[in-house]
Amino acid sequence: MRAAALFTVLLVLAFTGAPRCEDDLEQEPPAELFTQFKVNNHIDNLVLSELKDRMYPPSETCSDEVFLRRVFLDTLGLLPSSQEARSFLAEKSADKREKLVARLLERPEFADYLGMKWGDLLRIKAEFPSNLWPNASQAYSRWVHDCVRDNVPYDVFARKLLTASGSDFRDPPVNFFRAFQERTPGLIAENAVLVFLGIRPENTVFSAEQRLGLSAFFSRLGFKGTEEWKEEIVYFDPDAKPFLGPDGKEVRPCFPGKEPLSLGADTDPRSVFADWLVSKENPWFAKCMVNRLWYWFFGYGIINEPDDLAGTHDAWSEELLSYLEKEFVSHNFNVKYLCRLILSSNTYQLSALATKWNDADNDGFSHYRTGRLEAEPLIDIVCQITGVGESYQSLIPEPFTFLPYSQRAVAIQDGSITSPFLELFGKPPRNTSFLSERNSVPTASQMQHFLNSGQIEKKIEQSRPLQQLFNLRKDDKVVINEIFLRVLSRFPSEEERKLALDYLTNPKKKYNEAFFDIVWSLMNSSEFLLRH
Repeated sequence: MRAAALFTVLLVLAFTGAPRCEDDLEQEPPAELFTQFKVNNHIDNLVLSELKDRMYPPSETCSDEVFLRRVFLDTLGLLPSSQEARSFLAEKSADKREKLVARLLERPEFADYLGMKWGDLLRIKAEFPSNLWPNASQAYSRWVHDCVRDNVPYDVFARKLLTASGSDFRDPPVNFFRAFQERTPGLIAENAVLVFLGIRPENTVFSAEQRLGLSAFFSRLGFKGTEEWKEEIVYFDPDAKPFLGPDGKEVRPCFPGKEPLSLGADTDPRSVFADWLVSKENPWFAKCMVNRLWYWFFGYGIINEPDDLAGTHDAWSEELLSYLEKEFVSHNFNVKYLCRLILSSNTYQLSALATKWNDADNDGFSHYRTGRLEAEPLIDIVCQITGVGESYQSLIPEPFTFLPYSQRAVAIQDGSITSPFLELFGKPPRNTSFLSERNSVPTASQMQHFLNSGQIEKKIEQSRPLQQLFNLRKDDKVVINEIFLRVLSRFPSEEERKLALDYLTNPKKKYNEAFFDIVWSLMNSSEFLLRH
């Protein structure tokens, strides 16, 4: 349909995130490749030290255009508006990147985006297998969103989830105990250890006996219904039967490596478990969150896999992980502080262009790691550019759910609600709490969808914002600049501008067709589809 336009425009678009290597690698990189690395904070000191040991000099710091797009997508799941892009690119202050990071972390969209990631971990889903049901999943999702928005300390957030009692509608954190097909103490304990400690259930860091001891902390939970449809009360049951092991003997609550506890009948074991979990002496709690945030921003953990901190994977830098963990704890588990620290580092701001010196660095952070945009932000920015919304629904009854077209995909409160686009592009089903459940690996069918599906074409052609821009046709240079700013968050290069102007003013092509061809082609470029 528009193959000629696509081929012509993409031919000259230089993807800013594609690794490019040179030949004739010398044995040792010149020392100045390390000394020219800009140090913004102590993260950079530790990263630079590790890179020197591994002989991988860092790439250059990315351009303002690349940083602007990257940090918007990584914090809000959105692109900057063309006006925001113009303002940031025109600003001359030396600390403008740091100030931008601070502003973005206070925007409501940050709570939407990080809330989505927590929704994946907590399996916020109305239907099978979590079976939270619609009212509870919406209340739970709102509660998580508000905790992110208000920057509730992470230890307080975890404690509320682990000790809550009450109605699944009116006391949303109790849904942490309900998102299971079978609500057994063992499954609840395994999930708590995975979510908050990053230790997989099958990992042998805890023996079978130790896992039984942890399960006992959740053995006095009770569940009962009410007269309201699908409402359920979660409560501490002091009269619960003793928790028995496979040998039929009673199992008392017990922390790994410690003696079994003798708790009074009126003591909720979950509170004791929460005290141990969030303790500053716990070797896993803060480390897990630090590593998970690093993974979300870099696409790769300091310990990778982030779901398996106690496995066979060594930390890329123990010093870096330890420093971030100490900073997190000393700042009272302030998540936004940790985000700001990471995003303000030059390590985060490195170019995605690999050099001949660091192209082989597959496990480290000598350059930014490229990857396909997640499903929800990808469709959200398509809707953002075109101003045309998307339809999301859950076809499962009890009840059938249909959301308005203005709904952002990252802010959908129920994992059961989806769309064909989200399914195709790897939205996780929220059946487990593993980060690996989300699939952002590009596939041929995804690329074919962008190239051939009428979905993207219709959004472009029905777009009022683009139609208003099209009406400025008297000044073609302004039009071209605006298209690039809206789609790629940057101005075109001289070569790109000339190509686009030649195509736009081609007498053999209708102006409106040429205009939409350019927009469509840019949205099919790797620069648009990838994080870089």
